[in-house]
Amino acid sequence: QVQLAESGGGSVQAGGSLRLSCAVSRYTYRSLCMAWFRQVPGKEHEGVAFIDTDGMTNYADSVKGRFAISQDNAKNTLYLQMDSLKPEDTAMYYCAAEPPDHDDGCPRTLKWYNIWGQGTQVTVAS
Repeated sequence: QVQLAESGGGSVQAGGSLRLSCAVSRYTYRSLCMAWFRQVPGKEHEGVAFIDTDGMTNYADSVKGRFAISQDNAKNTLYLQMDSLKPEDTAMYYCAAEPPDHDDGCPRTLKWYNIWGQGTQVTVAS
């Protein structure tokens, strides 16, 4: 079973930057759809950034132009570069993965992802 481990969270002032990492271990699939979600207590998970098996990326409107998802296949690591952080970006950030669907590729919905990391907290002070 694939395992995910996030790191890189912390506290930062508004306008600052953080880079989250997600280490992928026990990799047994030919390829994985990968994503970053975030959750604020009392609210549902929000999809932040997605990267398909062909490298195509997609972002939530709230983070477009500020966040960038990337992956280093040699290191089996997924990244989320977060710039121009805002207090509303404060949340627990989770890495998620799932093998691609034969027909639908990499659906960008919460319920489709079944492999999750433990999360890393990001706090942005105003």
